[in-house]
Amino acid sequence: LPRTTPQFKTQKQSGAEPVDESSVKKMILTFEKRSYKNQELRIKFPDNPEKFMESELDLNDIIQEMHVIATMPDLYHLLVELNAVHSLLGLLTVVDLLQELTDIDTLHESEEGAEVLIDALLEGQVVALLVQNIERLDEQVKEEADGIYNTLAIIENMAEFRPGLCTEAAQQGLMQWLLKRIKAKMPFDANKLYCSEILAILLQNNDSTRELLGEMDGIDVLLQQLSVFKRHNPSMAEEQEMMENLFDALCSCLMLPSNRDRFLRGEGLQLMNLMLREKKMSRTSALKVLDHGMIGPEGADNCHKFVDILGLRTIFPVFMRTPKKMKKTGASEKEHEEHVCSIIASMLRNLKSQQRSRLLSKFTENDCEKVDRLMELYFKYLEAVQQADKRIEGEKHEMVRRGEILDDSMEDEFYLRRLDAGLFVLQLICYIMVEISNSGISQLQQRVHQILNLRGGSVKLVRHIMREYAESIGDGKSDEFKEAERKRIMDLVDSF
Repeated sequence: LPRTTPQFKTQKQSGAEPVDESSVKKMILTFEKRSYKNQELRIKFPDNPEKFMESELDLNDIIQEMHVIATMPDLYHLLVELNAVHSLLGLLTVVDLLQELTDIDTLHESEEGAEVLIDALLEGQVVALLVQNIERLDEQVKEEADGIYNTLAIIENMAEFRPGLCTEAAQQGLMQWLLKRIKAKMPFDANKLYCSEILAILLQNNDSTRELLGEMDGIDVLLQQLSVFKRHNPSMAEEQEMMENLFDALCSCLMLPSNRDRFLRGEGLQLMNLMLREKKMSRTSALKVLDHGMIGPEGADNCHKFVDILGLRTIFPVFMRTPKKMKKTGASEKEHEEHVCSIIASMLRNLKSQQRSRLLSKFTENDCEKVDRLMELYFKYLEAVQQADKRIEGEKHEMVRRGEILDDSMEDEFYLRRLDAGLFVLQLICYIMVEISNSGISQLQQRVHQILNLRGGSVKLVRHIMREYAESIGDGKSDEFKEAERKRIMDLVDSF
């Protein structure tokens, strides 16, 4: 601990010497001198701590004083110009100072100061050094466990300020350390929660970190960690948060086609299927994972496997009745119905031969009760979308009246709002309707049309919804794929 309280306070705090450019320079040069002296003595007397203890305490004092620089990001350039960043990185006892310097609110106070500091840190391979440092720490010692927590905070701050550094950070040993720490046999604590959070951040919209995690057998690690929640609910809110982070990480990874296969081989489908049956808190997220694993043409293998492991017996009861216990997990009814409909739509799109017949026969059993439920959902979401459309039309009318211009970006925003209000689920429902009506099973087609007529619905409207869906298809997919998929959907619509 420092023997003296730091002399420098910001001017606001006391009448001490004002903190300005020259005093900060002086401080940094003192730090450099003391740091050099300390290193010299440590090399000279490696086995004799009392010889370098004095210099260690002096160095600690000046490091404590330097915390004041964290209140002035516009002077960060001095740290770089006077080469202090390099010395700081050599002394990883300064983790809490670095954490203060990179505090996200401070970074946004002076973008220039922040840019300069982050560049210098990255140039000094800060992540690789931080990872080497935490690998040496023993979490049984409270100070060292705190050191790990602060290190993760530095990484989170930098990633938030500059998302592009995630790829590099993951490759500099961070991904490997996070996976190792997440699967360590240790009681749940704040550090494990933080690791799950950083992992989810690294994987956000980033195919190269998703690939890296897949190559490091990270899918298996995630599945093993999540399997605990198959029969047991998280014991506290923090543990639930960790569970959600791990599920988010898994969903992120499944955006990458090569990870779908790893998920399949790691028996991810079996685990999610069990979670749906067990009706614990994990069930909502398991549904989301299945949706991510089965969607699009890359989901075909998972769709077939899901039918083979008797997944239809699990998914249809959830389709027939949205669980009441949703409130606890904070998921909405709409989210739940969206995932279930998306899974069924993916299966109708991807399944071939015998597995496809098994899916279709589900719709005919018990006097077509699944079709009745589908139509009930159709009218529910149709009404939600029509109300949203009314509001949007009103706003557009108002804008035109004020002489504002409705440009493309406004139109896009309105479309996103409509999707959010329920149009996305409605499109999935209509897709299921036209698929089963074209399945060659006349009973299904008759039931769909019978209920439409009964409730004053119109075939024309369903076609219109499907046309709009076909128009918007295929984010990030090749043009040939979009074209073929559009044609496939339009053929279904024409014969509806």
